[in-house]
Amino acid sequence: MKRQSEFMHWAKTRPKVKYDLALSGILNLPFAELDVKLNELELHGDNAYGYRPLVEAIAAHRHVAPENVVTISGGTSMANHLAMAALLEREDDVLIEKPTYDPLLAIAEYLGATIKRFPRRFEDGFKIDIVELEKQITPRTRLIVLTNLHNPSSELVEEATLRKIGELAHDVGARVLVDEVYLEVMFENSPPSAVSLGPEFVVTSSLTKGYGLSGLRCGWILADPEVAKRIRRLDDIFAASAPNVIERLSVLALNQLPKIAGRAKAMLETNRKTLNNFFETRGDLDARSTKFGTTSFPRLSAGNAEKLSTLLIEKYETAVVPGRFFESPDHIRIGMCSDPTLFNAGVERLGKALDELARQKRTAGWRPTRRSR
Repeated sequence: MKRQSEFMHWAKTRPKVKYDLALSGILNLPFAELDVKLNELELHGDNAYGYRPLVEAIAAHRHVAPENVVTISGGTSMANHLAMAALLEREDDVLIEKPTYDPLLAIAEYLGATIKRFPRRFEDGFKIDIVELEKQITPRTRLIVLTNLHNPSSELVEEATLRKIGELAHDVGARVLVDEVYLEVMFENSPPSAVSLGPEFVVTSSLTKGYGLSGLRCGWILADPEVAKRIRRLDDIFAASAPNVIERLSVLALNQLPKIAGRAKAMLETNRKTLNNFFETRGDLDARSTKFGTTSFPRLSAGNAEKLSTLLIEKYETAVVPGRFFESPDHIRIGMCSDPTLFNAGVERLGKALDELARQKRTAGWRPTRRSR
């Protein structure tokens, strides 16, 4: 049986809660806040290989040429699938960071690639150890896969590190796939896309996580023109063409991105401050102050992340993502994407749940002495 994404199944079927700290994408933007006039939309149009105004808008947004852009109507998830399918053959070696976003592993396994891993350790701040990565590279390596910002930790991969990875890939004729969907959340401070560093790099992203525009499913791949052409032709057997009305809405959203980003930035700044202040009060969470991104990935000093997740849902109407979905069972992923008032209340409930588990542990460990009987 083909590997499935356990995380995506959990995300789609988990109980709905009032205080959602599991969200990794900005709270959905109400349609009324997207300034749209019906006469700007059409059900049909010339968009066989992407609606041209959308291609040009994405190119301008990420500072690349239009021929580098492949528009994807399935968000970053489909973009990752198409990119990996175009770059990998069965039994090719693919190096994937650990921990990582579960669907990336599922795609590689589905495509029949031989998966190898390189570490991004909590103790190192989830930075990429180039020496460890280089040890895994062989002449059979065809693709190196990483996320930037890192999912789940939101750690930024510096340009110097990316350049070195590109050099290693070039030496063996490999490519580097960088999922940059969370890089969007750095807004005006976002570094250039990795695709600008050389033809070895292929980049995926979307409007989904950083702007509250998940309903548009507006994704893209940035690549060398020849690779981009190969991906477009591969997409012929998957999607034919995207919904024209959605592509037109996406152009309108991109044209309003500064306003939309302002909403997202204010939400994240408030919630990040709340979470960092919370971490300073907790001796039972090993966490670093978050600087970027929408998520944090603290480690529990003691206790059980699964028990914590269950208790939060069942008693406190609160959700976090158990770390097992990111190969890190003693961690939880906290998303800073909900309404600040609800986020603050959710963080308070997280603290109460941690306190309750600590009391349970002390009670379970207590044994009566002769005098106490």
